[in-house]
Amino acid sequence: MVKMGTVWDRTVEVLNGRTGMIAPIALVGMLLPSVVRDGFVAYATPGTISFALVGVILAIGTLAALLWAQLAIVAIATDPATDAASARRQAGARLLPALGVTALLTVLALLLAVPPVIVLIQSGFDVSAAASGSSVQMTPPSAGAAGFTGLYALAYLVAALWIGARLVLLNPVILNERRGIGAIRRSVQLTRGLTWRIIGVLILFAIVMLVSTWAAQSVTGVIFRLALGADGIVTATFVSGIAATIVTTAFTVLAAVFTAQLYVAVREKHAAP
Repeated sequence: MVKMGTVWDRTVEVLNGRTGMIAPIALVGMLLPSVVRDGFVAYATPGTISFALVGVILAIGTLAALLWAQLAIVAIATDPATDAASARRQAGARLLPALGVTALLTVLALLLAVPPVIVLIQSGFDVSAAASGSSVQMTPPSAGAAGFTGLYALAYLVAALWIGARLVLLNPVILNERRGIGAIRRSVQLTRGLTWRIIGVLILFAIVMLVSTWAAQSVTGVIFRLALGADGIVTATFVSGIAATIVTTAFTVLAAVFTAQLYVAVREKHAAP
């Protein structure tokens, strides 16, 4: 049986012994791209074609850099013999398959989110006004549409949590087993019998990360707003976002190392006679 406590102990060992290799990759691939993207959104002029175009380019670039960094960290955490240069090369070689799988899963998730939107629109509810935060002359949805949307959202959340648990080993499989779309099936196979334990870890991880991120962002935002005054609200918001990004980066690194060690443990279990 794969024990989450053992996987966590191995994760801590990797972080204690290989932080010097992991930190530069996290800085270049996770923290800096996110800061650049958020800085552009904070200080650029919205509503223009150039803003939208550059925003899309930065979003795609940030996602690609994030996946590359996660793959490199997985490579470092999976094999003690892997050095930083080898990890970067492996991540670069498997980046396109990882992007393809991520894009496919994103499209499927968006398509599954369409039915309640269609039901709300047919009931006369102005989805675009609700998305923009406007409540002027907004027609409320019918009771049936609201009930369906609520039940669908709950089912969607439960399904997303379950699927996320089954696909938690996606990046380690893409990297170590050189798989593309087949990594989805392989991750489902490897996580068989571990779903509920993984879900428990995911929920705990999400709670701790959200609380830590909120605390870092709130405290930093208050300090800089007091220091900069009313004229520095944009800067204070941007700086508080950087604090939140730093915390999120740390948790993303932790998650990458943990999934790598979980993959190693599960692979050992499946390889045992």
